[in-house]
Amino acid sequence: MKRSILVPMLTTFIIAGIFMMFMGGGCGGGEKQGTTAKSEVAENALRTYVAPGDFDDYYVFMSGGHNGCVYVYGVPSMRHIRTIPVFQDYAATGYGFDVESEALMGDFRWGDVHHPAPSETNGDYDGRWLFVNDNANNRTARIDLRTFRTVEVFGPVPNVMGDHGSAYVTPNTEYSLMASRFSIPLPKGKYEDVEDYAKSYKGIVAGIKIDPVDGHFSYGWEILMPPFNFDLGDAGKGPSDGWAFWTCYNSERATGVLEVTASQKEMDYIAVVNWKLAEKNIKDSGKTIMLGGVPVLDPNKNPGLVFLVPCPKSPHGVDVTPDGKYIVGNGKLSPTVSIFSFEKIQQAINSKDFEGDEDGIPVLRYNAVREAEVTVGLGPLHTQFDEKGYAYTSLFVESAIAKWSVGLNDKWELVDKIPVAYNVGHLAVAHGETMHPHGNWLISLNKLSKGTHLPVGPDMPESGQLIDISGEKMKMIFQAFPEPEPHYAVFLKADLIASNVVEMFYKKGSDAPSNAIFNEHPNAIWDAKDAKVVRNGNNVEVWMTVVRSTLAPTKIECMEGDNLTIHLTNIEEMRDEIHGFAICEYDVNTDLFPGETKTLTVKLNKSGVWPFYCTNFCSALHQEMQGYLLVKPKGAEKLEITPANKIKHAKLIN
Repeated sequence: MKRSILVPMLTTFIIAGIFMMFMGGGCGGGEKQGTTAKSEVAENALRTYVAPGDFDDYYVFMSGGHNGCVYVYGVPSMRHIRTIPVFQDYAATGYGFDVESEALMGDFRWGDVHHPAPSETNGDYDGRWLFVNDNANNRTARIDLRTFRTVEVFGPVPNVMGDHGSAYVTPNTEYSLMASRFSIPLPKGKYEDVEDYAKSYKGIVAGIKIDPVDGHFSYGWEILMPPFNFDLGDAGKGPSDGWAFWTCYNSERATGVLEVTASQKEMDYIAVVNWKLAEKNIKDSGKTIMLGGVPVLDPNKNPGLVFLVPCPKSPHGVDVTPDGKYIVGNGKLSPTVSIFSFEKIQQAINSKDFEGDEDGIPVLRYNAVREAEVTVGLGPLHTQFDEKGYAYTSLFVESAIAKWSVGLNDKWELVDKIPVAYNVGHLAVAHGETMHPHGNWLISLNKLSKGTHLPVGPDMPESGQLIDISGEKMKMIFQAFPEPEPHYAVFLKADLIASNVVEMFYKKGSDAPSNAIFNEHPNAIWDAKDAKVVRNGNNVEVWMTVVRSTLAPTKIECMEGDNLTIHLTNIEEMRDEIHGFAICEYDVNTDLFPGETKTLTVKLNKSGVWPFYCTNFCSALHQEMQGYLLVKPKGAEKLEITPANKIKHAKLIN
């Protein structure tokens, strides 16, 4: 990104300041460091410094886990830039309060976001959309990266339960992958005793179809699978394009205490799925069964559709190398990563080099498809890649990142390791899932921070550590504390997104840039003179404008029991002039971009005078931006009388 002309001067001041700080003992009471350490700290500080008014080189999108949001950070600064609510109410932007976002959230008030996946073209990020999964409620969502807002939610998807192996996309964003973490009797709602798990429960792997032009979702295909726990996935690329891969654990088909019962076998599986064949066969009713209202592919009716590759032991991540030639399995109970050759997989399929089957699905012979094993350390979970021929694997038990060579000079070997704080889950390399990774930065998403921060009570934040991977040795640069709970992250070069970001909506017919988004809301109005209040029986509808520093109308008269609908349009014509709207004690709140229209609905169940106002500071006269909702009582006035000892007073036990 373009840098300010002040950067050289600021850099000089920073170097001088850091030098003086260490020469003089600094501002804190820490121990003095040696000359080498001082120089290294100064260098690290400069690597992450982004001057005020300048931009980071990368966007990083981190999943929020059970928070239901996606968090946006900049790299190298690690600054938090934005929160994108997806499956969770978020009062800061009014998400979940207005009619439009309430419809997106559906029947659930939360979701469990695990694995963000950017849209791709030819196996590389294209900066259009970000897809995320809901592990709890079997949904997938699309975020428009022009506005950084959730614009579509699809699901719950029939038959899928615990959508964990998601939302990975195919190389040209044909599909977003899904998979059942939890096998159940199908269709949903069917009852079978858990003692019959091995025979009566089933898993699902699936692809949700994505329109290549507008990104809209539709049902794609599902495949009936044995009752394993499907974990993570990835899509093939290059020579492996057209195939999808998912890890699974619990090939024992066990129940109860799974940490014991599902860890008995030395091998579990990677499912290898020919999604192009699935795309073709799902249209043939003779090759499908109807299950949960949708056609589902049974592997026994579709030879060549799915195969199983043995993989040690309870694998978590499955990751395809940038050239698409190899598939890496990360067995979390094994000290190794297992590398499988896609060419050898195809040869084994063609020669029927099988070692049995699972519910009719052929199991490929392990030694026929294995390319290599690399001993990396304890608890390998997830692998990503750089462009120089190296892979990076997170080691949960060991609290470290391992760097190893991907067949460089025919060598598959560990070359470096760096400790992290602590218990890393996933990691993210810049463009590390694509055909053209950037071998400069890696973020270690650590599950525990163990007090490496100011004390904040028993609920300690997770830790995100920025690591320089540009050299022969990995180098720890910076530690940040992301919002909870970051399962997964993706890096995108800022240039892919920033030039297409839309900072306001436009009225149809107005002069607008080529990438403009026009406000097509049917209840948008663009002038305060068009503001009005209309009654139809006990339904009251309001068309309101918001602009510095007036709400129009400033008075809304209703009756107790009315149903109130308010259509709000922010008619500002300048970017960053965001307005909010709230009604006191009515739990009504939203937030509007310039040029945007949203709708609020509220049942007026209490009489009286209730102020409404702009919640987002917008001008010197922001405080004056208010009005009154007048709710006349149906009968006698119901005065609110609350003795001091009856005021609601909630408190935690501890």
